Amino acid sequence: MKIAVASMGETLDSNVSDHFGRCPYYIIVDGDDVRAVKNPHVAHSPGQVPEFIKSLEVDIIISGGMGKRAIEIFKEMDIRALTGARGTVRDAIENMSNLKNEPCERSEDHS
Repeated sequence: MKIAVASMGETLDSNVSDHFGRCPYYIIVDGDDVRAVKNPHVAHSPGQVPEFIKSLEVDIIISGGMGKRAIEIFKEMDIRALTGARGTVRDAIENMSNLKNEPCERSEDHS
């Protein structure tokens, strides 16, 4: 299972980003392999970031928040979107079972 976490930095100890599409990095975790990938679409149009995440061949995307449309796009791509992550990237991965698959309260800002 390959996981992407929206991150404010380049390590597992970086904070999770509140918005999956406007984060500076994605931390990609695939077993013991961990790498940071710079977000090329910080100022994005709807659909751009999900296409980028799909190109990374991930199964799950984790972030603090995400809009309804993005969650729907990920679902169509067979990528599970989890929201509500707080703390570090490491914390988010360890607590994945406590995350939800729903838009954040401010989803109008997260399209």
